[in-house]
Amino acid sequence: MNITDIIVIVVIALIIGLALNKLIKDKKLGKKCSGCPYAGACTTCSSDNIENIR
Repeated sequence: MNITDIIVIVVIALIIGLALNKLIKDKKLGKKCSGCPYAGACTTCSSDNIENIR
């Protein structure tokens, strides 16, 4: 393993870590669809609608 491989692994791990951090923060704020810009107020993201879809 050379230095380039290590740098690539660190960058990928950082990106994954930041994405997970964003998902966890959104979940704590009660957002169901973290990628949606209207996640906090979207009617399709309400828990009632999600349960009916399943």
